[in-house]
Amino acid sequence: MSELERSLAYYQGVLGFRLQERDGGRALLAAGESDTALLELSERAGARPVAKRGHLGLYHFAILVPDREALGRFAAHLPRVGERSGASDHLVSEALYLRDPDGLGIEVYADRPRSTWRHEGRQLVMATEPLNLGGLVRAAGGEEWSGLPEGTVIGHVHLHVGDIGRASDFFHKAVGFDQVVWSYPGALFLSAGGYHHHLGVNTWAGADAAPPADDEARLLFWEIVLPGVDDVEAATSSLVAAGYDVAGEEGARSVSDPWGTELRLRTR
Repeated sequence: MSELERSLAYYQGVLGFRLQERDGGRALLAAGESDTALLELSERAGARPVAKRGHLGLYHFAILVPDREALGRFAAHLPRVGERSGASDHLVSEALYLRDPDGLGIEVYADRPRSTWRHEGRQLVMATEPLNLGGLVRAAGGEEWSGLPEGTVIGHVHLHVGDIGRASDFFHKAVGFDQVVWSYPGALFLSAGGYHHHLGVNTWAGADAAPPADDEARLLFWEIVLPGVDDVEAATSSLVAAGYDVAGEEGARSVSDPWGTELRLRTR
């Protein structure tokens, strides 16, 4: 973040996070009354905004609200605060897309019931179709947005990568995610436990994409929170066997993906 104060105004006033902790140029943000921090913002004064195309790393991070009514309240809230968004119906979910003051991509979405998700063979059916925004707003029942509700989580992370095959080798074969959707043009979606995706990767930044520079706003790291130490160590063993350098201590490991984005593995 180039200016923490500006970012905090956006993440609290537009997105509805609650400031949990602040220490100088670092801030932790939570949703509702939860004690679990969902985001960590770090200030680097004068950082340049994200390039719209051509960089590896973060495409967007996605905030999953607990139900359609909450997403409808958020959708109605955005024009009241002068914020514009994109919108898509992905069949498994409904989503709104924004960019923060530094150009970092954000999705806010709600899932459709799993009973409505469809499969073709082994592959989940996902798409990008126009969103019925009016119907979504009506689902809120006239109730106004009052911030991210209890039960909000980070639903998934979506990254620009340089090659889908290498991304599959790292995130599927080494880390252990299941491949869920692999026919989407230029993208691969992966998850655990049958979810539609906890991770998306794509090559849409182009063949000549490079990592962001040190003086650009960017994703510094993201975390996978696993049930226990044994799960962390199993993933660690798989990564080491595949030739990746893993740092840290038991139950809290870190590794960089092939394009330099740090992934942390830890327990609850």
